[in-house]
Amino acid sequence: MGEEEEEKRTENTENKELDEELEDQEKMHVLMFIRAEGCMDRRFELVSHHPPIVAQYVEGTSGWSSWQEFSMSSKFRGKYLQIIPLGIAHLHFGNTGNHYTWRKVSTTVHNMIVGKLWLDNHGEMEILNHKTGDKCCLKFIPYSYFSRETPKKVTGYVVDCDGTFKWFITGMWDEKIEACRVTSQSMRGGKPVYETGPPKVLWKRNPCTPDAEKYYNFTELACQMNETEECVCPTDSRHRPDQRLMEEGMWDDANTEKLRLEEKQRATRRRRETEAEQATAEGREYPAYSPVWFKKETDDTTGALIFRYTHEYWDCKERQDWSRCPDIF
Repeated sequence: MGEEEEEKRTENTENKELDEELEDQEKMHVLMFIRAEGCMDRRFELVSHHPPIVAQYVEGTSGWSSWQEFSMSSKFRGKYLQIIPLGIAHLHFGNTGNHYTWRKVSTTVHNMIVGKLWLDNHGEMEILNHKTGDKCCLKFIPYSYFSRETPKKVTGYVVDCDGTFKWFITGMWDEKIEACRVTSQSMRGGKPVYETGPPKVLWKRNPCTPDAEKYYNFTELACQMNETEECVCPTDSRHRPDQRLMEEGMWDDANTEKLRLEEKQRATRRRRETEAEQATAEGREYPAYSPVWFKKETDDTTGALIFRYTHEYWDCKERQDWSRCPDIF
């Protein structure tokens, strides 16, 4: 790695220290972008910092919608870090009424202290269609020095509400996933034998961008996420000034701006603590911060408490009424 790349990586790491300041529950840090193909509305908001929770909502032009509430727990074991995602993801198709839910598998980052960093996704995932009762079960096989299984391999199957096998799934989570439809079933030696049709590619990884290693191996979408857009709300993370200065190569100015933002957040926290103490002494209730574009409700499908999108952002954007947004930058 060249000296310039090493300097940029160091500066980027230092700027990440500000994330804990800006992503506090007191000051909701919102990221919005609508460039993804087939999407007309995509919304993210950090709805809590302790514990850290991100709520997401997406609408597609063809009538589908997806939402989830993402948080995680982690375990550090010296040589590796295990990340266990929490929360349930939803996908609903308006034209058919099919509603799917699933939970993510775990991710382990290896060689945290010495050696080249690499990660592995592993665990079991169940995707359930709440309308039909169909179910897809996937197994992400973990890496093991003593196992003969292919690393990064994914296997699975799809069954209907009666438990009849309909599809078999196989692939690699970093290359592609294929499925074969079950065409017939028979018994041989007391065991079921399935015949399948030709494989169908369900998902395939997009090729890496040119010189991806120079850009932290970001995907094309990740490289575009911070592009500016007019008329978005003032808490949109693309307005973060130190981040913008860093992208433009103005490292000294970026560090100066980072320090200003850190102190601004500390001053705001001190002010609110003082106001809360005064309200308590006077017997008044001091209002806590709440998400701007999401509201905590009980999910009708799973019965769990989730942060549900209020569908108010586009109306506020059309009127350019951002009065509800806090001043975080």
